[in-house]
Amino acid sequence: MNLAQTGHFLTQRRNALGLTQAQLAQRLDVTDKAVSKWERGKSLPDIALLNRLAAELRVSVVEILSGESLNMGRSSNLDEALSQGEDLDQAGELTLPRTEAEDLLVSPYLFGCNLEHTRSCLAGGLSAQMLRNRKFAGKPTACEGCALEWFPIGERAIFSFDEPYTRHGEGYHMQRTIECNSLSVFAPYPEETAGVGQHGLSFAAGRAYLFAVVAKSAAGVTLSVSLTDRAGKIAYDCRTVAVKGADWTRYEVELCPANADADGDLRITWEGGGSVCFGALSLLPKDNFRGMRKDVIEKLKELGIKVLRWPGGNFAGEFNWMDGLLPVDMRAPFQSYLGLETQPHTLGFDFSEINTDDFVALCREIGAQPFLTINPCWNTPEENAAWVEYCNGDASTKYGRLRIERGWEAPYDVQLWSLGNEFGYGHMEGDNSPGGYCHIAQENGKKMLEVSPNLSLCSSGPYPSKEWSELSARPLSGIAQMISQHYYGYAPKYTDPDIVEQEYGKCLASVGRMRELIHQSREYLAPNIRISMDEWNVWYAWYRPSSVTDGIYAALALHMLMEEAEKSGIALACHFQAVNEGLIRVTPDGASLTAQGQIFSLMTCHMGNRLCLASPEAVISEDKTGARVATVVNASYQGKKRVDLSACGRCTQAVLYTSKSVLPPSVFGQEDVLAQIQDGSIEMPPHSVLFLRFA
Repeated sequence: MNLAQTGHFLTQRRNALGLTQAQLAQRLDVTDKAVSKWERGKSLPDIALLNRLAAELRVSVVEILSGESLNMGRSSNLDEALSQGEDLDQAGELTLPRTEAEDLLVSPYLFGCNLEHTRSCLAGGLSAQMLRNRKFAGKPTACEGCALEWFPIGERAIFSFDEPYTRHGEGYHMQRTIECNSLSVFAPYPEETAGVGQHGLSFAAGRAYLFAVVAKSAAGVTLSVSLTDRAGKIAYDCRTVAVKGADWTRYEVELCPANADADGDLRITWEGGGSVCFGALSLLPKDNFRGMRKDVIEKLKELGIKVLRWPGGNFAGEFNWMDGLLPVDMRAPFQSYLGLETQPHTLGFDFSEINTDDFVALCREIGAQPFLTINPCWNTPEENAAWVEYCNGDASTKYGRLRIERGWEAPYDVQLWSLGNEFGYGHMEGDNSPGGYCHIAQENGKKMLEVSPNLSLCSSGPYPSKEWSELSARPLSGIAQMISQHYYGYAPKYTDPDIVEQEYGKCLASVGRMRELIHQSREYLAPNIRISMDEWNVWYAWYRPSSVTDGIYAALALHMLMEEAEKSGIALACHFQAVNEGLIRVTPDGASLTAQGQIFSLMTCHMGNRLCLASPEAVISEDKTGARVATVVNASYQGKKRVDLSACGRCTQAVLYTSKSVLPPSVFGQEDVLAQIQDGSIEMPPHSVLFLRFA
């Protein structure tokens, strides 16, 4: 990110609009001195201001980051080829030079992440919802008629699926089945207890939980709602809910268990006969943030994420944004087109717990810019343009007015949009040919830009691809300034102690392959098209314990992205993904950073700084005060690395991230090693990362 070039571009755009520095400053609520510094290349606007600045100058965020006008007119992506070009034996000597800071900034947009509704990222991860299959999706249980994940109570009670309470919103055109059911329970014998329950819930003593039920019962019943042990013999807390009426009604009570239980039950029962139809059930910690876990949100803050891509990924092709306009309990589950690939842990369904409003609120809470992916296969161009209008429109527009009526007066000002995900690989629904996709993307992009002209649009495709570059990216370059590129490195197969070093090396060498593929894309693409590296990680990080191997991979990958961003035209990068798939490990009673998460958080020390040096082994950057920070990687499996830092000035902080093992599960220990610096040098152990701060 070239500061001088960006400053010159800002000056040009301001002058073209006939604005003085003072007038632009007034519109942005900053001083004219701040604007002057931006235009002279002395600083960059805060990331929170970039969207507003782009809107005022009638350009896109990507154009500001690139410093030039880019708008000419207006899955398996696993690559196991290994790089032979990067030497991973980084043991030996490394000298950190005292180089002058370049006129390049480390863009905050390189520190993005995904938040995709897949596997255990939402369910069992970020979502605070504790109940499984709470909307009764799928088929009934064998020989019982109860819903999956629920157990029947009452030997002679009769369970069956009935007309649903849940439904889809406008704009839902997907051809799915068994998404919408309600659970009817009929107790024909008044002397017997009837109801439903769910095992395997974890709750803490003295913590408040909110239980909700949407139900109807023409004759009326009084439900007993209890948190118990697994056998149902000990009730930790119990409340009653009187359900009466033939119409769906939502009831809520607060539960506060006297005891903790890591494998407890929720039991909903009644006596005296009669019937109840359950439309949806819910159990949440009372202290949730819009249905999300606060402890996980704190870890997202700790990571320092600046761009958050949502709702996918592959899930974007299974999503309908208008469903989110319904109450959360009413929203129908989304049945996965890709089945066990995207929703293996939730019976093949996403339960639609988070909508656009929730996601934008989360982004604001953690300080990230939202990056939304449309569904160009199943939503029409008009419906996707309506999504843009809902996010960015004012009270004079239909969907902007709807957002205001729902309690969000100020526009969300979402500038980053992706025109679908991973078209061309063959696993997404829709036309996967470059020409066919280009036509669909054109229709959607033009409609979206009619609503909000300064969007930064990103087109999809199996990049690098010469065919897609010529038949899709180039024709789309008038509306889409970025192409989406994904890369997943080699997943080490730790099955034998004799091959651990070899597998470790293969994994880390694949960072070199990511660099090669970026270079290949740059060769095929027109100069005005930027790369959005919006999915990267080690393959199958979501199906195995995290390890220090993954952490060293992340260190090398982030060093490479900082090195290549300006040279190869990388506008932004998003790790895949934050929760339960790489950076944060979530359990029922806590959340913690993985080895990758530790390194991702560490590397944000360079964010917004002037770049002094970038290589696979080391990155040095300088902040606004002139102080310098460095991150150094020793990727060697066995060898130590001697680092000479005598030329860099007085070192005021030195922290070593190290581990005795690279095998999963493992995280880095952190050690203050400032006292170990002798004669201007320090020795790093194998597979470690060193953080340095200089006065």
